[in-house]
Amino acid sequence: MKVAALQMVSCPRRDDNLTAARMLLNEAAACGVELAVLPEYFGAVSPRDTDKLALRESLGDGVMQSFLSQSARELGLWIVGGTLPMACDDPRKVRNTVLAYSPQGECVARYDKIHLFRFDNGQEHYDEGRTIEPGDTPVQFRLQSRGGRTWCVGLSVCYDLRFPELYRQHARAGADLLLVPSAFTHTTGQAHWEVLLRARAVENQAYVLAPAQGGLHETGRRTWGHSMLVDPWGEVLAVQAEGPGVVAGMLDADRLQQVRLQLPALEHRVL
Repeated sequence: MKVAALQMVSCPRRDDNLTAARMLLNEAAACGVELAVLPEYFGAVSPRDTDKLALRESLGDGVMQSFLSQSARELGLWIVGGTLPMACDDPRKVRNTVLAYSPQGECVARYDKIHLFRFDNGQEHYDEGRTIEPGDTPVQFRLQSRGGRTWCVGLSVCYDLRFPELYRQHARAGADLLLVPSAFTHTTGQAHWEVLLRARAVENQAYVLAPAQGGLHETGRRTWGHSMLVDPWGEVLAVQAEGPGVVAGMLDADRLQQVRLQLPALEHRVL
């Protein structure tokens, strides 16, 4: 099955970002992709954390959800929109939510980001907990490819990548593919992005597809990019450093089985 991580450099204007996202989705569909995954905050990267509140949507109702559903239906793609701000009980906060859509335009899975990023090196300051309410439940969904194989897909977001226990739960549920839509900072991405993605693939003997924000944004924020596809042996199959683009590659069920049979680490788990 051919899959793609869509790399963006989102601006504060939602409609401009949706136009850019649709162009990337069109490109992915034209090259035979079956699953396309958008990065974290694909709808807007804004100068203030509180700007998310103006864009929040209720489940089943909203501009970004309509965009994802319509694009999936019109292009015949599985589309994962990672992420968009969803309303919660606290009016001062949102959930940072991944939604997965079938080629029929149906929303088949929702995951709310569990781990919230906080970082302060004296120059850069981030604290997602000020405006985001965390989720608490790992989520997988099953995707049937055009070839007839069913793939189990585990959902995660950005900072989740630093918490291997989440991915082990996905592995226990039978995940073949782990998705990591992200907006890693340039500082943390340069240091840890690739090594963490490859580690999660190796530990769980699964493919990892990680679409990212990648470049210098209008707000002055710089994200690391390097959207990539990693195979279950930890090999990077496709990557793009910066700028918008479609990072595509193949998931090979035979390769997945080979890795799991030659080194049955998942069967050797004790703890």
